[in-house]
Amino acid sequence: MILLVKVTKELPIGTAYAVWTGIGAVGTVLLGIIVFKEPATLWRLFFISTLIISIVGLKVVSY
Repeated sequence: MILLVKVTKELPIGTAYAVWTGIGAVGTVLLGIIVFKEPATLWRLFFISTLIISIVGLKVVSY
């Protein structure tokens, strides 16, 4: 939470929250694939990649 507070000083709150939840979602899916041996299908990896690209895009256009 401390990092989220720091980020909101640089980015608008809506963008910061979207980035925060996106990172959490990506982390959860990757944890499931790595630790719990969930299937890493092509579509799953595609949409995780899309989410990561979207997070980076939000950060880039918010400056």
